[in-house]
Amino acid sequence: MRLALYTGIILAGGYTCLTPALATDPTGDWRVADGVANIRVAQCSGSMWGAVSWEKQPGGRDENNPDVSKKNRPTLGMPTLIDMKKKPGVDQWEGQVYNAKDGQLYSATITPAGTDQLEIKGCVMGFLCGGETWTRVGPPIPLSPANAMAKGAPKSTGATPKAQGTTGATAAPKAAGAVKPGQKGAADPVGDICLLPEIAGFAH
Repeated sequence: MRLALYTGIILAGGYTCLTPALATDPTGDWRVADGVANIRVAQCSGSMWGAVSWEKQPGGRDENNPDVSKKNRPTLGMPTLIDMKKKPGVDQWEGQVYNAKDGQLYSATITPAGTDQLEIKGCVMGFLCGGETWTRVGPPIPLSPANAMAKGAPKSTGATPKAQGTTGATAAPKAAGAVKPGQKGAADPVGDICLLPEIAGFAH
């Protein structure tokens, strides 16, 4: 059974200048399989986190959340990959993923597949497993002051590849890392996800 994860789309880029050393870095912006959103993944205090950084249809709300107090929260900036820890000896992180389509949390893993794909797999109670592959649309994210406590974080070369446009595509936010931590501009309303209240509060 395919696990439909809420995530995203921006302009698909040909990040050919990413070096092999970054092949196992899961940070950056990723387009989900169904192209409805973009998920920004960053290392915050030693764990990988992901949050919605762009939506194909703006103004979404977390209306399927079983917690009544969260049903009206915006999906933009909403955490989707939660407190994912690196597994010893392998380039894989495990934790939880939030699926806004059904308001449920799933046990999940993320595994980089080369420089431009991220495999997401999740299961409910050890069964009903499924997954999908996300496509890189933003370069790896260097550590920021907000997540400087993270240990063993992958390093970035500092190179910022240029995205290639596609006809008829919706305007994309600036590449991850282009906005100062905590800054929320018109082009990139999310900025450093480690500063989002739900992530900062959990990680500290």
